[in-house]
Amino acid sequence: MQPIWHPSDNFGPRRLGARPDIVVLHYTAMKSAEAARDWLCNSESGVSAHYVLGYNGTCWQLVTEEMRAWHAGLGAWGSVAEVNSRSIGIEIANTGDEPFPDAQMDALEVLLSGILERWQIPPQRVIGHACMAPGRKIDPGPRFDWARLVQKGLAVDAAPQTPGDAPDQFRLDAHRFGYRTEPEQLDALLTSFRDRFRPGATGPLDDEDRARMAGLAACWPAA
Repeated sequence: MQPIWHPSDNFGPRRLGARPDIVVLHYTAMKSAEAARDWLCNSESGVSAHYVLGYNGTCWQLVTEEMRAWHAGLGAWGSVAEVNSRSIGIEIANTGDEPFPDAQMDALEVLLSGILERWQIPPQRVIGHACMAPGRKIDPGPRFDWARLVQKGLAVDAAPQTPGDAPDQFRLDAHRFGYRTEPEQLDALLTSFRDRFRPGATGPLDDEDRARMAGLAACWPAA
């Protein structure tokens, strides 16, 4: 894939010499990919991303991968509290309530494969914006096809395992996997987790949630 170069001024150096070891997937929540691209290049917006993917698979690169784009904002994943300096951000054109077309997902697979290879990023470090900011962000949302990326080795899932018996075991396992939430944020954590790993699940926290999170924590503990 050869992205179309469309530079944004909204970037800077990665802090403390950091290298990218996370990929964060977003959706644009705008009417068109071009509108999102132009907003991410507008100096008044104060935001950017490394790439924007259109519905038809068109890919624009706004910031070089070596530099720090402004896409992650507040939030954390694992031990990483300043995600912008440690990540590459991909904005995927989508309103949030529609499927992601095959052409777009095909392009994402190619783009992701190249990024993971160039920077030696393992698939467990491919996350959604909602993963690093539960309750504040919901993208790429419940319509995003995470299972497709898992099948391609570009993201992870895990078989259910028997969880421990601590009263707060679900959140403890979530913390080990990478989520960073406080006890009072259980609803936000559960929504973020289900949108990615159990799309369509409803109701209060249940045994399947606990077992799936225990499996993720055991197989893919965050760095």
